[in-house]
Amino acid sequence: MREINVDKITEAVKEMCINANLYLAEDMESKLREAAEMEDGKLGKKILDQLVENLEIAKADKIPICQDTGMAVFFVNVGQEVHIEGGSLTDAINEGVRQGYTEGYLRKSVVGDPLLRVNTNDNTPAIIHYDIVPGDKLEITIAPKGFGSENMSKVFMLKPADGVEGVKAAVLSAVKDAGPNACPPFVVGVGIGGDFELVAKLAKKALTREAGSHSDIPHIAKLEDELLEEINKTCIGPGGLGGKTTALALNIETYPTHIAGLPVAINMCCHVNRHLKKEI
Repeated sequence: MREINVDKITEAVKEMCINANLYLAEDMESKLREAAEMEDGKLGKKILDQLVENLEIAKADKIPICQDTGMAVFFVNVGQEVHIEGGSLTDAINEGVRQGYTEGYLRKSVVGDPLLRVNTNDNTPAIIHYDIVPGDKLEITIAPKGFGSENMSKVFMLKPADGVEGVKAAVLSAVKDAGPNACPPFVVGVGIGGDFELVAKLAKKALTREAGSHSDIPHIAKLEDELLEEINKTCIGPGGLGGKTTALALNIETYPTHIAGLPVAINMCCHVNRHLKKEI
């Protein structure tokens, strides 16, 4: 049994909160620069060039890539041979968020009650998804999520008879409804299968996968390519002002489901698609 003290977790989470908001992940920066080179629409290319410049300014001046530094979302894989000592794992993560968002001068965007709307003033509590896995490591992935794009996400409870064409129609419907409101060019996370709540988690987790990577399942990898192509044919374009770069990437995660269902979730994300992983 390997012991990990909560102080080490808190320190790691603090650094992740700051770094994820100040520096775009390498896969996303690569995709954005590639899109700026390939976009042939005059206005679309101008916007993409400005987004690239924004990244460079944020990196040089150590300021957030986007003013909406998001709600802190975590995917945590806990090795079954790990013992957390010194306190609660959840409390340690939230303390890291509190320190990171306070010391990093990141915008605090969380309200303690969804109806009373009083700000917690430290961006806690975080949203934390835990999985117990083999081994003696703790793997933490942070994905700060802004709500301009989050608000445009959707869940569809399709019938099995809707099939793959129904899935495609659902994804394209969500993208078209999002339009300029989700700050294109998008990254689109898609979940297929499971049940009502799991499919949304799958879609969110899909956003943390490397942009441009593909599912290990051949027919799902093919569907990823087909959907990305169809989305870019909509010509919503950068900033919603036209162009061929509507989405930089589309990732799909799947899970077995019930014989009577075909859940589909679409988690929209803006071009920054912040994500960072650390193993302890």
